[in-house]
Amino acid sequence: MTVVAVDANGADLGPGEVAAGARIAAQQGVEILLFGPAAELGPAVSGIEIVDAPISIAKDPDPVRAVRGTPEASIVQAARAVAQGRAQALVCNGSTGAALVAGQLAIRRAPGVHRPALALTLPVPGRPVTLLDVGANADVRPEVLVQFAFMGAAYASAMLGVARPRVGLLSNGSEAERGSQLVLETHARLAAQCAGSDALMFVGNVEGSGLTQGVADVVVTDGFTGNVALKLVEGVSQATLGAIRDVALGSMRGRVGGLLLQSGLRAFREEIDPERLGGAYLLGLRQLGVLAHGSFTRHGIARAIVRARRGAEEDLVGRTHRALEAAGALRRHDLLSVSDDTVLGGDP
Repeated sequence: MTVVAVDANGADLGPGEVAAGARIAAQQGVEILLFGPAAELGPAVSGIEIVDAPISIAKDPDPVRAVRGTPEASIVQAARAVAQGRAQALVCNGSTGAALVAGQLAIRRAPGVHRPALALTLPVPGRPVTLLDVGANADVRPEVLVQFAFMGAAYASAMLGVARPRVGLLSNGSEAERGSQLVLETHARLAAQCAGSDALMFVGNVEGSGLTQGVADVVVTDGFTGNVALKLVEGVSQATLGAIRDVALGSMRGRVGGLLLQSGLRAFREEIDPERLGGAYLLGLRQLGVLAHGSFTRHGIARAIVRARRGAEEDLVGRTHRALEAAGALRRHDLLSVSDDTVLGGDP
């Protein structure tokens, strides 16, 4: 049985909205451990076990200190439940920093993995592209981005059904000679390491415009750049919808045209809605995590929980690790003996 541990604290709409999302997911057959303030989570229902954990560290500016010093916090308890085998996946709404630290300290990185990465399929109509990292690692090294390439390819194969995904490296030009020193070194490594690979096809550098043009199935970058790119895509999408709405309501002709296009625009809005995908997969740990945006409503939260169960049942963690191993992209020394500082992101 697959159980999903859910942290109800940290969401913009409050723990009650997370609980409402959990109830929707439970109606779809998901077994859930729900951690949060019991007084705000409502009555227990079939499929949900409520664990009273009112303490939240979602807003703490120092997540490392907060996680280490607050073992009773809801996110820490939820991550510990996954590490102990009481649940097989973790869902967190709101605090990326706390979820990352709790995940790395409790669940731990998978052996040989440099850094975990957040992978998200962008809501591009007809041209889905998975971008990673979208916020877990602001600074990385070339070998980390190489791992991200194979992680993203494994995700696209397992969850999206893409055979031999096309993987690109985000840059300011498509030529191999363009980009920062990090991009140049990573490009050279990927070109050499992916040659003849059955797991993926390296298509070279991808410009920002390529994120929406279908030139790659997976695009790799550092977490700082990836998060900026993600927020830009989401912002432009929402601004475009707002502009269309303003035009439709700005005149009688526009209102008539809007009525004619209503069903098509509704479908388009749903297709680019960030909540539709349910959040980003946290790859590279020993168990699976899904991080939902703090602004999600109960419907997006429910999708995140269902997404977590599916990823666990599809053995996304195992498939990702096997892809890294087959490509020779794993670190060679044993991570079981590294210090806490290394677990939290440092490379020896």
